[in-house]
Amino acid sequence: MPAMNKSIKLFRESAISYITKLNDKYDAINLSEGVPGLEPPEEMLKALTKSAASGPHQYAPSSGYDSIKKIIADKAGMTYGREVNPEKEIVVTCGATEGLICTLLAMLNPGDNVMVFSPFYESYGPDILLSGGEPVFIKFDPFTYEFDMEEIRDGFKNGARAIIICNPNNPGGKVFTREELKEIGNLAKKYDAFIIADEVYEHIVFQPSKFVSVASIEGLYDNTVVCNSISKTFSSSGWRVGYVTGPERIIENVKKVHDYVTSGAPSILQKTAECGFELDESYYTQLNGFYMSRRDYFAKKLDEAGIKHNNPQGTFFMLIDISQYLKLDAFKEYSDMDFCKWMIENIGVTAVPGSGFLLENTSNFIRVHFAKDFDVLNEAAKRLAKLNSLT
Repeated sequence: MPAMNKSIKLFRESAISYITKLNDKYDAINLSEGVPGLEPPEEMLKALTKSAASGPHQYAPSSGYDSIKKIIADKAGMTYGREVNPEKEIVVTCGATEGLICTLLAMLNPGDNVMVFSPFYESYGPDILLSGGEPVFIKFDPFTYEFDMEEIRDGFKNGARAIIICNPNNPGGKVFTREELKEIGNLAKKYDAFIIADEVYEHIVFQPSKFVSVASIEGLYDNTVVCNSISKTFSSSGWRVGYVTGPERIIENVKKVHDYVTSGAPSILQKTAECGFELDESYYTQLNGFYMSRRDYFAKKLDEAGIKHNNPQGTFFMLIDISQYLKLDAFKEYSDMDFCKWMIENIGVTAVPGSGFLLENTSNFIRVHFAKDFDVLNEAAKRLAKLNSLT
């Protein structure tokens, strides 16, 4: 029988997919999801109804309709503080996920190293491997958000071709400061490397943290590609409309890969998404307020229950420290996945094991999703409080 791609053997089953399927067998509160807690804006839903009747229903131009690229260019230009050419510096993709794999395929040669902050969004490692590269993991503490800049410096010195910065970070919720981004970016520039910025959570950032796009920092635009989407900003993760922005010399190659990967993002949904970018600032204020109120509420309930957790600066995820439970005799042979399975069956709460975001096979944390109704979060905290009866 013919052999399969050797890189695939290095992949693990998605921890999120596995744990979600397990949740369906039990009456548990599902905090493993990675979906927004809202429906798309009413303006977009009305536009979708209209487009369903009038179209377009056939293939869109491969790099996206001129109209949506112009709107994205205007939005990106305001974020980056510079003019963005809609024809030469933007390609519309099937979500940021496709944008990332197309970017890596366009950039990497076999054996190229790509630095990734760990814990990391679970697609990064497999995408790098599929693109012929080798991931190099830069550890940061998901509870204190500290990392060693010297590890990054050494990575570039040793020839790393690129670094991926998820900002705000999934799963940790870290929002990188301007100073951190500038130092990382200047190292990339010094060693002639790429910066790949995953900024899909840019509008879910909690005060006093402030979002800064690395593409907006003086002197870094020419080395930077930004992968983004409408999924989190407009609560439409199933629409699969994303976009990649960057300098022409990079985007022209990303377009070539995109042409042969998907041929184009959904036509009707591109057109529908246009009105989302035209919403005024009050929309983003309400969006951020929705998630911040739930973060604060859930954090308070966990504190009252005596459950240790981090304090995310952005995204709609929170990490819970399970190290004290894994030290108990009852769980001494348990991995974090085993512990998550036990929680589903015995506590009635579903979370994602931290190892799903790490190179290691186990971890001392789990990820929970707080974009839920307050009564659901309250009940989840009550159930999680039962963990303290174990100690």
